[in-house]
Amino acid sequence: MSAFTETALLKKLGELNSSQQSIQTLSLWLIHHRKHHTAIVQTWLREMQNVPEQKKLTFMYLANDVIQNSKKKGPEYGKEYSNVLPKVFSHIGDTCKSDKLLGSLGRILNIWQERGVYDPKTIADYRARLHREGSAAGNSSSNGSKNAGGDATVEHGNNSSSSSRVEKSEKREKRKHEDRHSKSKRSRTSHQPVVVEEKPADTENGHQSPYLPLGEPPEPEELIKALASIENSASSDAVVRERIAKLPQEISEISCISKLEDKDKAKSLAKQVNEAVDLLNDYNSRLAAELEERTKLASMLRDFQAEQKELLAQAEQRLEEHKKKLAKMLGLQKEIHDHLSNLPDLTQLPDVTGGLAPLPSAGDLFNTIH
Repeated sequence: MSAFTETALLKKLGELNSSQQSIQTLSLWLIHHRKHHTAIVQTWLREMQNVPEQKKLTFMYLANDVIQNSKKKGPEYGKEYSNVLPKVFSHIGDTCKSDKLLGSLGRILNIWQERGVYDPKTIADYRARLHREGSAAGNSSSNGSKNAGGDATVEHGNNSSSSSRVEKSEKREKRKHEDRHSKSKRSRTSHQPVVVEEKPADTENGHQSPYLPLGEPPEPEELIKALASIENSASSDAVVRERIAKLPQEISEISCISKLEDKDKAKSLAKQVNEAVDLLNDYNSRLAAELEERTKLASMLRDFQAEQKELLAQAEQRLEEHKKKLAKMLGLQKEIHDHLSNLPDLTQLPDVTGGLAPLPSAGDLFNTIH
């Protein structure tokens, strides 16, 4: 790997994107240069605060990958990141409004808590900073004392609305996370994290990303929209393809130039060539855009398929569990039926509808004895 310099790190952070390959490649590089962990984390923090909102999540995915995959080689990154994460979550909570971003970060916190990356108290602090719960309460109290309750009510209402919005987003992301990982919790050991149906990435160091191995799966609506856009792609434009097929041979054969007899024919041919060039340039641009769209669509389909396979595996496992429970219930039902069949038949007992015969009195018993 290349030598570590701050310039090289800044360049790699600038080129970082949300793809699995980009995150894992840079993560490997950072773990390899872990002796520079202090400078790396501080540079990461400074750049994370300056990137646009949509890229902050990518920076957090990188940090998550580094923290979890560096544990087996040393605790340096986990400890160093713990020094800056309070500031990171406060920064994101104060500056970012995206429900998807906040929900995805909530999923990262769930993973950390589930796998013991940080203790529950620390995770709770990060979550509070992310959702601005502490600052919201402080602002509400401060405004209430200044405005004698009137403005405090408005501020509290705004904070409650924001908190509700964030909680809904996190619950939505949490449901997705629970669907994927509810069964993995049972199969984890105390030393090695395992995720059901999650395949490790093939890298030279056996590097395995324990979180989001393929990327963020798209919503069905996004996937449908992307598929619909492909229907009107350049490669399916029969009109333009026919125009290109009907272009005269003269405009593509250099030998035809020698056959020109006068200036007017030369001008006419030049005009045809220019029109053909414009047509082909425009079509090539459309094809390039279509290729990019198809590449993105292929990635979306891969991520969506992986998510569906995970959910299918979870559903099949739940089905097997329910089948076992049903078998137990049927066995219990049979035992109850057998027990009932061994009880005495009450219909064979004497009819006591009219009441039982009166018991003998003490006098009757005495007379019988003598």
